[in-house]
Amino acid sequence: MTAEAAAGRQIWLVRHGETEWSRDGRHTGRTDVPLAEIGREQARMLGPRLAGHPFALVLTSPRSRASETARIAGFADVLVDDDLCEWDYGAYEGRTTAEIQAENPGWSIWAGPWSGGETVDEIGARADRVIARCLDPAIDGDVLLFAHGHFLRVLGARWIALPAVGGAKLALGTATLSVLGWERSNRVIETWNEAGPTGSVPRA
Repeated sequence: MTAEAAAGRQIWLVRHGETEWSRDGRHTGRTDVPLAEIGREQARMLGPRLAGHPFALVLTSPRSRASETARIAGFADVLVDDDLCEWDYGAYEGRTTAEIQAENPGWSIWAGPWSGGETVDEIGARADRVIARCLDPAIDGDVLLFAHGHFLRVLGARWIALPAVGGAKLALGTATLSVLGWERSNRVIETWNEAGPTGSVPRA
């Protein structure tokens, strides 16, 4: 699809509601941690913010924290896309940045190493596939995605032609709304990290 043909199509991004692990800053990739009660309330508050907008396609990560956020927000018929999964943290799954840095001073998910997990380029490739699906000419309208913090930060970076590591500059709290769009034929971020009444600030 050419930029001219796609101009005007928006991609709306929702990070799932809070879980116990996201509250504590624990890297949550493959582990299927459910929404906490505040996360379910955040999802309910998202509903009215999304209800008035028509979407041609709604996709979710297969992880329950994302799919449950979608369901509670009013999107029960959402389609699952495995490419929307969170970063695979490998050996660092379930650990906080401080715990990891105690063993590896200066470590960052953006710089690695990624012991047994995905590299930043691998998650960037997944983000590119999601963008390509959202811009498919067969889709006539805007797209809504329910996914995860690190993945959506990478997707935002790739949307504006930054390398995947550019996601390090795009903080994203739980239950926040972001909108990717266009200025003429240029991809832009129209809204980023917009929290509702019960939304959270980003956590390390």
